Amino acid sequence: MSLDTPNAFADEENILLHTALFKQVSPAEAEELLPHLHRASFDKGEYIFSEGATDHRMYLLERGRVKLIRTSADNRVQLLSIHAPGEVLGEIPVFDPNGGPRTASAVAMSNGTHVAWLERDALFAWLDEHPRVAIDMLQVMANRQRANNERISDLVFMDVPARLAKTLLNLGSRFGEPVEEGLKVPHDLTQEELAQLVGSSRETVNKALMDFSNRGWIARDGRSIVIFQPGMLIRRSRR
Repeated sequence: MSLDTPNAFADEENILLHTALFKQVSPAEAEELLPHLHRASFDKGEYIFSEGATDHRMYLLERGRVKLIRTSADNRVQLLSIHAPGEVLGEIPVFDPNGGPRTASAVAMSNGTHVAWLERDALFAWLDEHPRVAIDMLQVMANRQRANNERISDLVFMDVPARLAKTLLNLGSRFGEPVEEGLKVPHDLTQEELAQLVGSSRETVNKALMDFSNRGWIARDGRSIVIFQPGMLIRRSRR
């Protein structure tokens, strides 16, 4: 980790204006938070925060990608989610009256991952001045809770190929790059990590990927996948 110059934000680079939590905030209101905003950069594999920590920081992802993971007592790892620039990380301890502990670890997925963070006291003091912003925060957290509930439901009711199809579509909608052949999804995940994200074993996910490929729906290209027929993946995700 390396610390950047604190609060070194030009107006056009104010990350607060590009996050879901602050989408209704005016530039003038966002400026009030800048003196309390800190920045740091991380290389691939470095931990931004760790499961079990009791800090009171909320993080904003400015550049790069970050994965949230949980580790079991026997050191098995579960990949929970992947986050892109403009998204908020680690907000749960900030709004937990007991202040933690953190329920997951955040790990940088690429070199030069940039984050900014706010301490809870600074955020809450600002919310006292702008209480309507709390409504936007509640909406974002409600959407995350909805997504978590959907993920749990998928694990219970969907088979692995359906979950894989849905995961590929989600990654495609967030990170996909149009190419001549279709939609290229550079997910940067190992086979094991992709299986963790789907919630299955590597062998089972690889079997499903091979089936999708044999059907002509997708093609694998290193740590990328090219989606040829998104409609077929949508249909498979609904079975």
